[in-house]
This record gives sequence, C-alpha cells and structure tokens, in this order.
Amino acid sequence: MVRSIGADHVIDYTQEEFTRSGQTYDLIFQSAGTASPSDCRRALTSEGVLVLSSGESSGRWIGPVDRIIKAVVLSPFVRQRLAAFLAKRSKGDLQVLKELIEAGKVTPVIDRTYQLSEVPEAVRYLEEGHARGKVVITV
Repeated sequence: MVRSIGADHVIDYTQEEFTRSGQTYDLIFQSAGTASPSDCRRALTSEGVLVLSSGESSGRWIGPVDRIIKAVVLSPFVRQRLAAFLAKRSKGDLQVLKELIEAGKVTPVIDRTYQLSEVPEAVRYLEEGHARGKVVITV
C-alpha cells in the first residue's frame, strides 16, 4: 500500500525490527512506533534526525509525551538532532492540503468508512492497531 503512494523503501514492522537491521537512516519520523528513542538513535547516521510524534509509553500521567520530552531534553547533548512533531491545524494548511489532493499530488489512503452511528465500532477497529490508512466517519 505505501509503495503505491510513492514510498521507495518499506519496512514491515511486524516482520523486521528496523533498529537492529544494521541499516542507518538520515531521518526517522516515528509517528506511533514502539521502538524507544535510544533504539531509534542507534539506527540514525551520526548526524541524523529523529522526529517523534507519539508512541507507546508507560507514562502514567502524560502518556507518550514523556518520550518526546526526554528526546528534546537529550538533543543538545548528542550529535544527532532529536525533535518533536506537533501538528498545528489551520484553515490555510487545510486549504493547501485540499488543493494537493484535488491536483492528484497527495493521495489519501482510506482504510474504512463508518457512519456516525457506528463510531463505537470505528474506535474499536482503531484500537486493534491494524488500520492501513485513515478511518473516516461519515456525517
């Protein structure tokens, strides 16, 4: 699926542990991964960049944010750059995204569509962790 939308190299996290493959990367964007920031750093080039958005965590009060905070605090002390990705929604950004989609430059991947009355089923499906694209709620 990701090759069909332009990916050159694909890692199936259920089959391969990318942090132990011996391959190094200039950039790792971990949007919801289970690898620790220190494991990811070992898979980076010496001046690579690790961008964390979320991920599994045992953080009782702040959840996965503790991973991001630790990485950002550590960043000044290592050669690699560790950064947090925080999405800011804006009308302008959504307009640009709409134009990219309409021009065929961005292809959204929709896994499943649910009616508004089916939101509990949609949430259960997402919690299973196997969605292969976006789950859409039709209003």
